[in-house]
Amino acid sequence: MRQAVMTAPGKIEYREVEVPLPDKHEVLIRIRNIGVCGSDIHVYHGMHPYTSYPVVQGHEVSGEVEAVGSGVTGFAAGDKVTFVPQLVCGTCYPCRHGMHHVCDSLKVMGFQAPGAGQEFFAVPQDLTIKLPADMSLVHGAMIEPMAVAVHALGRAGEIKNRRVLVLGAGPIGNLVAQCARGLGAAAVMITDLSDVRLAKARDCGIAYTVNTSREELASAVSRHFGPDKADVILECVGVEDAIAGGIAAARKGSVLIVVGVFGTKPTVDLGLVQDRELTLHGSLMYQHQDYRKAIELVAEGKVTLDELITDTFAFDRYQEAYRHIEESADRTLKVMIEL
Repeated sequence: MRQAVMTAPGKIEYREVEVPLPDKHEVLIRIRNIGVCGSDIHVYHGMHPYTSYPVVQGHEVSGEVEAVGSGVTGFAAGDKVTFVPQLVCGTCYPCRHGMHHVCDSLKVMGFQAPGAGQEFFAVPQDLTIKLPADMSLVHGAMIEPMAVAVHALGRAGEIKNRRVLVLGAGPIGNLVAQCARGLGAAAVMITDLSDVRLAKARDCGIAYTVNTSREELASAVSRHFGPDKADVILECVGVEDAIAGGIAAARKGSVLIVVGVFGTKPTVDLGLVQDRELTLHGSLMYQHQDYRKAIELVAEGKVTLDELITDTFAFDRYQEAYRHIEESADRTLKVMIEL
């Protein structure tokens, strides 16, 4: 089978390797779709601090069961599946307390462990997630980033009937806004500096979109949400201006969730956090139940995914997909690799 290997930053080679044989408790998946995310781009540029080369990428994935190990139950050939790309120790404090996604020894497939950038991939049964038979495999590859969004919103508690502000209209920010709406938020507003991304958000049904290069954030929040402002604010960019602006625009008692990955250490006004009794949470990846909720939201038609997928490339054009993202960053949201 063919395997795409990133041998160095910016360089992908194809190798012929044997199709893996599933162990007793593994599921062999024929890979059909692979999404490219921001973290993949960091690896492509040699800027991911926890990834070394060579590496096989691919963690936003869908496919079909090709075969199962002798001890596997609940899966059969032909089932549509995705998987949770987290390898954990099971013994550290987070693992012992139900927080496997922040395991002290966490390895993520496609970064610290081999990913699914190949024609077939063997995954432990307990990480394999069955998709509805009527779900498209393209949508199946979007469940992983949707789970990021679901988990982030879950950090704020109940979303129903709350006013939600999302900072950043990239793929994750868009999905956070859509999932908030799907979970019953009273109102959702999303901000960005890109009119293209804000137009995509409107295409996905987000009513309030604001370009903060033209309107001050606090003013826009008051205009759309009224004097009580936002109940929940999610930072989905990973830049200082966004998190600092979110804190400044928060009302007393707001909840802020940090979803974006910061490349530098931001300076923020903790005096406002203290004075306004703001609640500040981090959010990393997801848990299994977030996958199940993401699948439920898609199955119920509460999110729009096709508008987010701006480009599709064949597997043998993997590197071309990265170049396209580089050259068309403002016009690109989710790029899909198709096998």
